[in-house]
Amino acid sequence: MNENLFASFITPMMFGLPLITLIVLFPSLLFPTSSRLVNNRLISLQQWMLQLVSKQMMSIHNTKGQTWALMLMSLILFIGSTNLLGLLPHSFTPTTQLSMNLGMAIPLWAGAVITGFRNKTKASLAHFLPQGTPTPLIPMLVIIETISLFIQPVALAVRLTANITAGHLLIHLIGGATLALMSINTTTALITFIILILLTVLEFAVAMIQAYVFTLLVSLYLHDNT
Repeated sequence: MNENLFASFITPMMFGLPLITLIVLFPSLLFPTSSRLVNNRLISLQQWMLQLVSKQMMSIHNTKGQTWALMLMSLILFIGSTNLLGLLPHSFTPTTQLSMNLGMAIPLWAGAVITGFRNKTKASLAHFLPQGTPTPLIPMLVIIETISLFIQPVALAVRLTANITAGHLLIHLIGGATLALMSINTTTALITFIILILLTVLEFAVAMIQAYVFTLLVSLYLHDNT
């Protein structure tokens, strides 16, 4: 087993330079484009999935919110492809880094909040103080609502980081246990290997679900502010 459990989460370096920029840009090269009149099956499937997710996510938005459709679809494609590539052996998953997830969550959340204060100033300010609040509780509720507002991007980033990191750690631990058990008990090693395969399939689902959840929550924040 690897002597360092968290070695796979360390940003890879080459000649003393971090490769995070190249790794982040790499998933965008995997999505094919076509100039043909009739698309092939892969591009047709890609477009069908994008249309399905876009229709479901944008149905709750008004005209101003729908202008964010390209941003949200790019976000879900980036997070989903990055999470899936991180499941390959000896690969690095950028979404296991809290700093990167905060770098995605904070600008999107800030853009939605600023849009709300610009277009719906009274409604946005009204969220800090529910109607009918007793006068003695007004200062406390304003502080609580302000904290809950500013904690939204942190919750977005921590949720994505925790789910992806936990799955990778489980795969690493069960994979190491399988290798260790092969020389001790073949039957137990086979059972552990089956569990590893099932967990890998589950991680594929989690990678896509977390991309959808992250984008959906950003979409809901935007819906509340447009």
